[in-house]
Amino acid sequence: MKATAAAHPIQGLVKYHGMRDPVRRFPYHDSISVCTAPSRTTTTVVFDPDLDGDAYVVDGEPVAGRGADRIRSVLDRVRELADLDAPARLESESTFPTNVGLGSSSSGFAAAAVAAAAAAGLDLSRPEVSAIARLGSASAARAVTGAFSILYAGMNDDDCRAARLPSGLDDDDVRIVVGLVPAYKETEAAHAEAAESHMFEARLAHVHGQLAEAKDALRVGDFDRLFELAEHDSLSLATTTMTGPAGWVSWRPETLAIFRAVRQLREDGVPAYFSTDTGASVYVNTTVDHVDAVESAVASCGVDTRRWQVGGPATVLDDSAALF
Repeated sequence: MKATAAAHPIQGLVKYHGMRDPVRRFPYHDSISVCTAPSRTTTTVVFDPDLDGDAYVVDGEPVAGRGADRIRSVLDRVRELADLDAPARLESESTFPTNVGLGSSSSGFAAAAVAAAAAAGLDLSRPEVSAIARLGSASAARAVTGAFSILYAGMNDDDCRAARLPSGLDDDDVRIVVGLVPAYKETEAAHAEAAESHMFEARLAHVHGQLAEAKDALRVGDFDRLFELAEHDSLSLATTTMTGPAGWVSWRPETLAIFRAVRQLREDGVPAYFSTDTGASVYVNTTVDHVDAVESAVASCGVDTRRWQVGGPATVLDDSAALF
């Protein structure tokens, strides 16, 4: 029982922060994201009773400790649903840098959940699999369903799952220029102390309006309104993380330089909007007609760039794509 799957990482547009239940990963509110391609994580999973125990390898390195616990939470849920007790072997590799604010946990756990469900012979919808992926990373739920997706908040797996959102945007016209700022970040710790920020209640008070606005902008295909909102949401999220007990400051001088370059582009009439998750790297959302100018401006800030576009849902791959 072996299967391989691939998933694209997400860029948060209206991001969640903090969790009501850190074990089941139930966030305080809904969240919206877009998958970014061709960046992706490929994962192979096998359930084999002849194995001595679970073994996990990510990007060529064995995984232990908290990372292994998170993987095991996904595999254990699959085993529970499939009535399996066999050990698992999992290997995963990504085509983009990890732990720098580019959503690697989203694609990693999405690909793991899809591959594990297929290996176990489960016949589940993507929203159902998204509830499994959520156990490893809440953002992974949206990477399962792909493109522009929402993760609904809830206190059970039927409610807290992802779904695709209606979109009037032309996905082929959207481009995402990444300014890669390779500063290691730790998302779990920031989530753990989210509610202790004095700005947390303020964020909760306005985020529902942000969600409604984002869904409406997406439905009618209003590029500027959607991505301007994502830019402001990034600032709101950073305000909350920076005012928690640890005073998390993820941005680096290059991050701020990209912010300034993007705003100068807009003054010059270029549709460009920055966005960050809990990290120093920056997404710049623009259109296909302006992507060259945007990438040049981002690169002038002294960083490496990536040019991405809207990615689809997590998928099961042919056996020939297996990593072992």
